[in-house]
Order: sequence, then C-alpha cells, then structure tokens
Amino acid sequence: MANFAEELWNSIFTPGTSPQLVIATHISFVLLACCLVWLIYSTRSVHFVALLVIAVLLWATVTWFIAELQHAKLKDNEVLAREIDSEKESGKENEAKTLKGQESSEKKPQGRSTATKTVNKTTKSRKV
Repeated sequence: MANFAEELWNSIFTPGTSPQLVIATHISFVLLACCLVWLIYSTRSVHFVALLVIAVLLWATVTWFIAELQHAKLKDNEVLAREIDSEKESGKENEAKTLKGQESSEKKPQGRSTATKTVNKTTKSRKV
C-alpha cells in the first residue's frame, strides 16, 4: 500500500496517465457511488438520485478522457521545441516565396473601378 501511495504521488508530477492514477480515480468514483446509493436508501430523496446520475456520467466522461489520453502520443518539451524550430524555418521559406509572389503581382497593372452615387435623381460617378 505504501508503494502504491508513493507511486500515486509521483504520478502527479509526470505528464500523462499512470496506472496508479487511473486506479485511484476509479476507486474514488466507486466510493462516491456507494455513498450516494446509501444516501438514496436512507433518505429516499430524489436529489441524491440526480447526484448519482451526475456522478455516473462524470465517471464515464473521465474514463473516456483517460482512454483518449492513453491513445494520444504525448511529446516531451525537447521534441516540441524541435518541432517549433522546424516550423519557424519552414515559415521563413514560405514567407520568402510569398514575398516573391507579391513582387510579381505588384508589377501587373491593377484594374480600375468606378463608384456611383445617386443624389436627387442624378447619378454621379467617380474613379476609385
């Protein structure tokens, strides 16, 4: 038991889910459900039934989220830093290509449009 508690405490400071954290989560929800069932039995209150439904839905949601975290590949800070650096380098290359494209488009003549305005049944137009 002491080993479980120590590993649970250490799992708090590591990213992702650990088996100890998952077990502790399920134990907590089982104890909560047991308490709510006992309160429903002893008080016959609809409010505790609503709380039990909410607790079971929360338990299902947390279980789903834990499963999704285990399927996702978590990355270290070093891996993330390398990815950001590579994105910055590719971003600079894309920016240079975009600037070259803008220079060529600036050389092309731009089309002109006219705006019309009707005042007192008279139409006035001007170049924009």
